[in-house]
Amino acid sequence: MTDSSSALGQERAAVADACRRLAAEGLLIGTAGNVSVRAGDRVAVTATGAVLARITADEVTVVDLDGTIVAGTLRPTSELELHLGVYRRYGTGAVVHTHAPMATAVACVLDELPCFHYQLLALGGTVRVAPYATFGTPELAVSVLDALDGRGAALMANHGAVTHAPTLDQAVEHALLLEWACGVYRHATAMGRPRVLDEGQQRAVIEAALARDYGTTHPVPPVQEGNR
Repeated sequence: MTDSSSALGQERAAVADACRRLAAEGLLIGTAGNVSVRAGDRVAVTATGAVLARITADEVTVVDLDGTIVAGTLRPTSELELHLGVYRRYGTGAVVHTHAPMATAVACVLDELPCFHYQLLALGGTVRVAPYATFGTPELAVSVLDALDGRGAALMANHGAVTHAPTLDQAVEHALLLEWACGVYRHATAMGRPRVLDEGQQRAVIEAALARDYGTTHPVPPVQEGNR
């Protein structure tokens, strides 16, 4: 192990920034939750016990894909095996685990969050709830990895949520989207049974999004002289 503060320095700072943003949004509270980003065969991941609202890059540890610490002075999160499992199975770029209030509430009640709004398609559609297991255990890691199959997010029964994406910014946005969706679902259930999008409706949304390059900005084309 080396204690070089320069190892993955940019990634460590980015993880700390992401944690502070998620804490400001109310998705990370105290020391509950963890965030990581991958760079090649190394992972920058939050240290266990770090207060996430004021975490610094020095409180982000660097490990390789078998969990060996290669930089940093603090022990990594107890959910390290979950993070590494996501990287090994799905080849993703970043992982976010939160105890976000709405997501956790839904995970205490439902077996899955149905695709009731088209924006959930950004996470793959229906969000599965992984069966409960004690935090930091191989059993929890396995159940969450299975729930993430084909999805950008999973809920964890009586625990919280996990999102992943090719980039850290996208993984954070997925966590924010999931929390929003869980909040909307909670409000909807107070009025009745939410309608769920069927497969045809979901397919139409995907086709429309692809055709319109939905979610990206588009400049207005210049006005041609003859069209003035």
